[in-house]
Amino acid sequence: MSKPHTPKPPYSAAFRQQLVELVQAGRNPNELAKEFGCHVTSILSWVRKARLNLPAGDATPVVPLGASERQELIELRRKVRQLQMERDILSKATAWFANKSEPTLTASTR
Repeated sequence: MSKPHTPKPPYSAAFRQQLVELVQAGRNPNELAKEFGCHVTSILSWVRKARLNLPAGDATPVVPLGASERQELIELRRKVRQLQMERDILSKATAWFANKSEPTLTASTR
């Protein structure tokens, strides 16, 4: 005889909130699922619900990006990296030229 399926009790609100905060802090949902013994889809669902239930003072809820928006985001990030690199090079060149153009002090021949 097999035992009837008994559902697990629901996770507490504090537990769900803790996992949402860990994901928002950069932790991997798959690793958290293994570590805390719950399913990854549950964690992702909690994170999604948390994003949709933002307080009124916060920014608008995060909406998944479409393919074209995702591609544009990738291109913009690439351009930002390129511009930052160019800025750093120009900053170093400016410092070098400023150093180069300072008059050198020579001892007086009096």
